[in-house]
Amino acid sequence: MASEQIMIHSPDGDFGAYRATPDAGEGPAIIVLQEIFGVNAVMREICDDLAGKGYVAICPDLFWRIEPNVDITDQSQAEWDKAFDLFGKFDVELGLKDIAVTVDLARRDSASSGKVGAIGYCLGGLLAYLTACRTDVEAAAGYYGVNIPNFLEESKNISGHLLLHVAGQDQFVDADAQKAMHAGLDDNPHVTLHDYPEQDHAFARRGGEHFDADAADLANARTRAFLQSRLR
Repeated sequence: MASEQIMIHSPDGDFGAYRATPDAGEGPAIIVLQEIFGVNAVMREICDDLAGKGYVAICPDLFWRIEPNVDITDQSQAEWDKAFDLFGKFDVELGLKDIAVTVDLARRDSASSGKVGAIGYCLGGLLAYLTACRTDVEAAAGYYGVNIPNFLEESKNISGHLLLHVAGQDQFVDADAQKAMHAGLDDNPHVTLHDYPEQDHAFARRGGEHFDADAADLANARTRAFLQSRLR
């Protein structure tokens, strides 16, 4: 596995990304979509793990329009305050433009097989959902995505496949929102939802307050199987 910082060129400006590649030299590409803490050690570790499994992983800096190179943790109140400030300033529509540019770059990446997927967490979980709705990725997986019910009408545009992990006790996605997601998505043949009834938001974030190893292992195993079936 090899990793590097790259620059992505877009009509609106250049922004950075973390790129990890497999030892085999080639594989499907996966866009890793950040939480509200930027392209931090958690996101880089996810990219490295994906590269170790044979994927080209690219994590774009989606906060670059607000503040480039954000790299913080969930371990202090000051960092949480900054993360929520960034989240409040983030423009989802502009973020999706940057993701579309990243998807295009990933298809043309010298190490990419040409197939592209996406995986996202928290804010990135919403963005993974919208990436499935608005781009031509073959597969997208979202963990505890926020605000998805606001965009359910777009699910009719999904041409690839989407996997969503829903935390039953999510403090940011209440029971009504979860019910709306199931009502809007369960009948869509392109979408699969998995519920984790006892879990809170970010149950798969290693080192986080609500990390649950068993639930994380189950969700990650499901994601691995899903990506394998759709991108290989």
